[in-house]
This record gives sequence, structure tokens and C-alpha cells, in this order.
Amino acid sequence: MWTEVAKQISQVTGSKFEIKDRRSIGGGCINQGYVLIGNIETYFIKLNYTSSVEMFAAEALGLKQMVTTQTIRVPKPICVGTVDDCAYIVLEWLELGSSNSKDSWAEMGRQLAAMHQTSVATKFGWEQNNTIGSTPQINTWTSDWVEFFVEYRLGYQFRLARRRGGSFPQQDKLLSAVPKLLNHQPQPSLVHGDLWGGNAAVTTSGEPVILDPATYIGDREVDIAMTELFGGFPAAFYRGYNEVWSLDEGYKRRKTLYNLYHILNHFNLFGGGYGSQVNRMIEEILS
Repeated sequence: MWTEVAKQISQVTGSKFEIKDRRSIGGGCINQGYVLIGNIETYFIKLNYTSSVEMFAAEALGLKQMVTTQTIRVPKPICVGTVDDCAYIVLEWLELGSSNSKDSWAEMGRQLAAMHQTSVATKFGWEQNNTIGSTPQINTWTSDWVEFFVEYRLGYQFRLARRRGGSFPQQDKLLSAVPKLLNHQPQPSLVHGDLWGGNAAVTTSGEPVILDPATYIGDREVDIAMTELFGGFPAAFYRGYNEVWSLDEGYKRRKTLYNLYHILNHFNLFGGGYGSQVNRMIEEILS
């Protein structure tokens, strides 16, 4: 297997690559990860079942689009493929540090705002479906943001949750309220889509990096909302973001609605207490 992966890397890069060493490393919740070390170059590879090759292809496409904006650093995708019973994605290896530098986090905010400002589409959605975690994420092109968010974000997750036995008594009331809650007419922005703390980092040289995207064209606020979902990013990040593109009035109320999508997804992936958290969030939004 590893010989075939090395051949594919060599073919794509035009430079012969031989694996001199490999080490197991974190690959996220659903993948296996390894660092592949050659004489000169080092790469990161994520592995999953063969059926996951489309998931990896979508990740590579999202990363390529982010690279094209020339705004914020992401690991460049090298190649995607299958070998034996595995699918894989090979990425540029970045040496990540544990920097708490306010300057680095402020720069991350500024760079993310610049990416959000880049004009890449006039509708909401994306050119293909992808995944949020291991859950399918539907990205059908839609002119209206409210329609997109109701149908392909909350509505889709609620339908999955019902199959898992979820009970959300105020679901219909919430969905009916979304047009009033999302009346700020956002511009279509390229978003990361899964921007929690585990998917943001700083290199050993202090350069901000964002990882493992669930890319689509949406309201930029979905990214900012998710940064606040599991403890929040450093305050410098938000200051930096607002220096470039300040958030619209009403964001603080909308962020709970946007994060409801992710908690519904956690219920669909993990079950447990996420169902009651969903109901608490619905009550908060409707209050």
C-alpha cells in the first residue's frame, strides 16, 4: 500500500518520493492519520474506507478553493486516491505549534475576514455535496439564504434526527421563525464550515492555519458562530476579524441558530445528551 501511495505522490508532484519513515498521528474523529517522511519532503495522509474517497475529494476541492483566495493558510492538497481497501488524501505537512500569541490569533481573524470577503459565487451552496463530520452535507445551489439554511442545513438534520428517535416538539415553530431571524441579507461567502478550535492552529513560525474544512458558500457568520461553540477563540481573533469586516447587527442572536446545526449533527453522530441541548437551544432562539 505505502509503495503505491509514494508512487502517486511522485507522479503528482513530479519529484520522486520514497517513504523513509512513517508515524501514526491524529487524523480526527473518523480517519486514521500518518506523517510520511522522505529524504526531503514530509506529508500528512488521512486514511479511511474506500467508500470515503468522495469525502476526501470534496475536502481537497475545498482546500484548493481556499488556497486560490490567497488569504489564509491551509494545508495544500497533494492527491486523493484508493489503494487496497483504503481511501486516502495526502496533504502538505505543516509544523504546528502551541502558540498563544495574540498577534497570530488577530492575524487569523483578519485573514479569515479577507477570505470571507472574496467573491466566489452569487448563490449559496457548493458545486458538490460534502460531509460535516461523517454526515452528508447537502449543498444544492440556492439563491435565497433562508431557503438554503432551512432546507439543506436545519431541515436535513432534523429529518436525520427523527430517524434516530429524536424528539423536538418546537421544531416546526423554529423553522417557521427562521425568515424573521435571518433577515440581514448576507452576501455569499466561501466558508470553512466546521471552524471549531480543533480545526484552527498556528504553525511553529506563528502563521495561522485552518484545517479539515466542510466548505460551502454561505453566510460568513456560520464560521464565526462555530468558533464560539466550544469555548471560543482568543479575544484577539475577534478583534482582528472586526478590524477587516465587522459583524452585522443581530449576530449574537443568529449565532445560536447557526450553531444549532452543529449540535443537531452531534446528536445524529453521537446521540446522548445532545438531544436535550438541541431543545434548550430551540427554546433560547424562540424566547
